[in-house]
Amino acid sequence: MKLTIDIDCTPQEARTFLGLPDVEALNALIVEEMTTRAKDRMDTLADPDQFVAQMMNMGGKGMETMQAMMMAAMSGKK
Repeated sequence: MKLTIDIDCTPQEARTFLGLPDVEALNALIVEEMTTRAKDRMDTLADPDQFVAQMMNMGGKGMETMQAMMMAAMSGKK
């Protein structure tokens, strides 16, 4: 026997029902910070030389990180 139940509720209602924390304020803060950083680095993203130089300097493992990103992009994996 197969039983299907459809529940129509908002994400907020689902979080409340399941007792999960409300993370909307934290999410808004993270989105705002990421937007600010993206706007600050827009010139770097438009210039391939600066972008590659920035990737190479990421935490001492820039080259490995960049290679992993390229391999993931070529293989279609996330």
